[in-house]
Amino acid sequence: MASRHLSRSIVMQSLYEWDFLGKKADDLKGITEKNIKEFGPGLEDVTFIWQLIAGVIKYLPKINKIIEKAAPEWPIDQITIIDRNVLRIGLYELLYGNKEEVPPKVAINEAIELAKNFGGESSGKFINGVLGTVFKQIQGEEK
Repeated sequence: MASRHLSRSIVMQSLYEWDFLGKKADDLKGITEKNIKEFGPGLEDVTFIWQLIAGVIKYLPKINKIIEKAAPEWPIDQITIIDRNVLRIGLYELLYGNKEEVPPKVAINEAIELAKNFGGESSGKFINGVLGTVFKQIQGEEK
């Protein structure tokens, strides 16, 4: 598994656990450190993990509002914890991440792969639909 993909998996698992346990700010660092040790023992550079965690948390209120707009029939609390956090990672990379390091289509594809690996049967399609909608809006604004 490529190191960035593994890093995203660790971030998703950490955000999942943090979200499940009630989103206590102090817990996320410890959860992430534990998951790096457990799931990424061969990772040489964990900088990308911490960039994603910090970015998602920094923009969390904005990202949640974007999810609510892009999927109005799915209140944020009714989206499964896996899908919700995969969307948060994908939207952070799509909207606020370094586009030279992670082009938008790579961010979308990576999020879809996370959803397929960790989510339910329809998670990949749901993630693709939401991120695709946001991506089309971005492209429309740039024109």
